[in-house]
Amino acid sequence: MTDIHPTAIIHPDAEIGENVFIGPFTKIGKYAKLADGVQLYSHVVVDGHTTIGANSRIFPFASIGHEPQDLKFQGEQSELIIGRNNTIREHVTLNPGTKGGGMVTRIGDGCLFMMSSHVAHDCLIGDHVILVNNATLAGHVEIGDWAIIGGLSAVHQFVRIGRHAMVGGMSGVENDVIPYGSVVGNRAHLSGLNLVGLKRRDFSRDVIHDLRRAYRLIFAQEGTQAERVADVSDLFSHIEPVMEIISFMNKESNRAICQPLFEDAA
Repeated sequence: MTDIHPTAIIHPDAEIGENVFIGPFTKIGKYAKLADGVQLYSHVVVDGHTTIGANSRIFPFASIGHEPQDLKFQGEQSELIIGRNNTIREHVTLNPGTKGGGMVTRIGDGCLFMMSSHVAHDCLIGDHVILVNNATLAGHVEIGDWAIIGGLSAVHQFVRIGRHAMVGGMSGVENDVIPYGSVVGNRAHLSGLNLVGLKRRDFSRDVIHDLRRAYRLIFAQEGTQAERVADVSDLFSHIEPVMEIISFMNKESNRAICQPLFEDAA
């Protein structure tokens, strides 16, 4: 049974599913869609053309779907689409897309947005992604499944972060981060592979060994990066995670590939 606190303000045109909980002093806008089992604990504001997937939980003072912080935004009917089973903690801000992007900000399933994290316009976020406290994404950022963005980190607009990647706390990420990579630093550099994450996700020792060999070859100092990527593609064509890195690096992007310091590539 849906439970709505009497102090909540809900537009009559908003779509509310079954078994939804809407706590005190929460405000739901005209175009909002809340799927079954959504819980908004209190003082949550959901605005714009926003869809919240089933069984997602949103904590107090979160701002969901308000117009993006983009001076080019002209009121276009862009969307914020949030998947299932997400946890959105206190003071999180999630913005919809713009006509300068794909008109949608999209968030996958099973993500955790810790306190005061921010997702800007036109971001595309996969499944099981974690943004730690105060992590900030600029517009048009793409993040793959199972990636973690450390606390107090900032990600530059148009950056891509691959699956299972790890961004260390207090990092400034201005270049693309390869899948399975780990980056850290004021201007982030690759510090190696996300070995802890790989083990937690039950990657086999053989696959981890292949990834480490491929990483050393890709980021060696001999030849050009294009030559090294081509060589690794030939050597590891049968290893899917390695080929995922190769595909990521070969894809056209607005940003360069984040590189290691020389001692990290050895």
